[in-house]
Amino acid sequence: MLAIVNKGLVNPPEELQSPASLNSSRKPKLPVEILNDFLSSNPTNAFSIGFGAAASLAYVPPQNRFQRMFCGVDEIYCIFLGGLNNLCSLLRQYGLSKGANEAMFIIEAYRTLRDRGPYPAHQVLKDLEGSYGFVVYDAKAGSVFAALGADEGVQLFWGVAADGSVVVSDNLKVIKESCVKSFAPFPAGCMFHSEQGLMSFEHPRSEMKAMPRIDSEGVMCGADFKADVQSRISSMPRVGSEANWALRGSKA
Repeated sequence: MLAIVNKGLVNPPEELQSPASLNSSRKPKLPVEILNDFLSSNPTNAFSIGFGAAASLAYVPPQNRFQRMFCGVDEIYCIFLGGLNNLCSLLRQYGLSKGANEAMFIIEAYRTLRDRGPYPAHQVLKDLEGSYGFVVYDAKAGSVFAALGADEGVQLFWGVAADGSVVVSDNLKVIKESCVKSFAPFPAGCMFHSEQGLMSFEHPRSEMKAMPRIDSEGVMCGADFKADVQSRISSMPRVGSEANWALRGSKA
């Protein structure tokens, strides 16, 4: 899978971008190059959907033991990897039919939080049981939300393209070729939202700490991000009912 989001919509951590990318013999690619290369490497079964200059999503059916799903409902699009062990109970909780899959559930959970914000987003994610990773793009709001389960059963990688756009994929080769040195594993147990940025849903009151990554060539290559459990955010921003769902913290 592949998600590319324009730099004007997202603000990734500064540490994700490595100065070494500028000095490398290989240069980071532009979003259109990344998408075209992804599709050409899967000529028979890949498809993509574009949202002008704002974002692109691309999908290839799974070829390994993990599920990979794509779904779009009311201008909200989701690519989901893995599986949820407690999907049946979650579907009942959200009033969805038994035939709904994980991607459909994530869209409904996102829409519920965006429109009504009954719970903080980190609590919703902590309630998910299983190995999973997903990217949601809300075309109407122009926002992106990504998360990766805490058990590390699924891997996601993210990086920065030549124009500063954020690239997310489960294919490490795609990320390396697209972002050169400006990439890293997406941190397990964390979520990223275009407004709130990166935070741990396991430790939502802890600050995120960046640790430089050094590759086999001895060159700095992005950063690993982990929750600094010794730190504590002084206050969780409050969210009113008119605000964009509960990603910014707990409701008052």
